[in-house]
Amino acid sequence: MSEPLLSVRDLIVRFPGRRGTSTEVIHGVSFDLEAGETLSLVGESGSGKTTIGRAILGLAPVSEGEIRFRGEVISNVDRATRRKIAAEIQVVFQDPYSSLNPSMTVESILVEPLLAIGVDNARTRVRELLDAVQLPAGSGKRYPREFSGGQRQRIAIARAIALRPAVIVCDEPTSALDVTTQAAVLELFAEIQRETGVAYLLISHDLGVVNSVSNRIGVLRQGAIVEIGEAAQVATHPNHPYTRRLQMAAPIANPRLQRERRATRLALLDADDDDQT
Repeated sequence: MSEPLLSVRDLIVRFPGRRGTSTEVIHGVSFDLEAGETLSLVGESGSGKTTIGRAILGLAPVSEGEIRFRGEVISNVDRATRRKIAAEIQVVFQDPYSSLNPSMTVESILVEPLLAIGVDNARTRVRELLDAVQLPAGSGKRYPREFSGGQRQRIAIARAIALRPAVIVCDEPTSALDVTTQAAVLELFAEIQRETGVAYLLISHDLGVVNSVSNRIGVLRQGAIVEIGEAAQVATHPNHPYTRRLQMAAPIANPRLQRERRATRLALLDADDDDQT
């Protein structure tokens, strides 16, 4: 079998505390991401999913274990190596308002990474990027504040795909958007993947949102993966009680079914509490 595009093995992340102590927040997590695949990491706030994404990007320490990209170890590498990797592993952050420099035009934001690696005809590439994320060509002359939240996230996506990366870490990319805009942005992600073959590590708290765009889903609880498998299986017929709780927490339009789900979730919570006592 060929080696996976991205491989995380026995990842442990600890953050330093007071008086020489440390707190372990990721406990031996392992998974692979194949080329062109979408793997979603799902869990509640504090489950560690964002920390894993940051470790892959070199923004959080890798205390033990390793992360490999195209077979090469990329955990805890020097700055020069990390800069080379950055062209192939990009990120779309959660907040489209704070992730874009408000003092720069959209064109400047998109040109900056291209000029940094010496891309010729960068301005032409900017027009291609705006077209790829379905924004008008004239958008380049405007500032981020002139756009809606969904449009700003499209600009962030354009920046992420500017260098034609192999992997994009998407950290809650739709959580700050309304439901209609969420669907449009997720469809844009899917369209870009079909055209470029990019792989996504999609981080989310909502099992229902990621189900339609994922190949596989991994469920995180308290820094450990409790379930991982094909998206349809995990999202609709989960095996682990915690995954079933996440499934029950996803909102649905039918009030009666929503009440039934809430009652089921509370029963699962009570059962989980009993197991831990």
